[in-house]
Amino acid sequence: QAVVDFDRLGEHAAAFQGHDVGFCCLGTTRAKAGADGFVRVDRDYVAQAAQLARAGGCKHFVLQSSQGANAQSRFLYLRVKGEVENLVQAVGFDHCTILRPAVLLCKRQESRPMEWIAQQFLGVVARFCPTAYSVPVETVARAMVASVLQPGKGKVDVLENRAIHELGKA
Repeated sequence: QAVVDFDRLGEHAAAFQGHDVGFCCLGTTRAKAGADGFVRVDRDYVAQAAQLARAGGCKHFVLQSSQGANAQSRFLYLRVKGEVENLVQAVGFDHCTILRPAVLLCKRQESRPMEWIAQQFLGVVARFCPTAYSVPVETVARAMVASVLQPGKGKVDVLENRAIHELGKA
């Protein structure tokens, strides 16, 4: 395990050397970091980490993105997620897997009252439509690992929420 300063990520290139697979779940919120901070973390840091990983020999990069990611979106969150997907793909990994989960169901250490209410509601909805609007973080993690153990046939695989649920059960 290596602790890095993301504002000086280039100084930590050695931490990215010699790994066949890279997993990236890095992200923040606009509320926590502001619009500029959100872009810096969710796009710029992720893209730079992907570049360092590729330069260090990484062959398969697995990126957690978001349902609805689209570089042309009018919404900052979805636009940034779409932009970073494009940037990571452009790095040139032998294989790239992008997961686009819906609302992540998880327990957080910090207080997010509106998110908590949404998670409670979606937890009930998930009993009837388990793959429609949400996904437990444990399922996403299992799907990320499974995507490496059972890689798709293409250079880039984009897994939407339903596929994440299916692969996460494997």
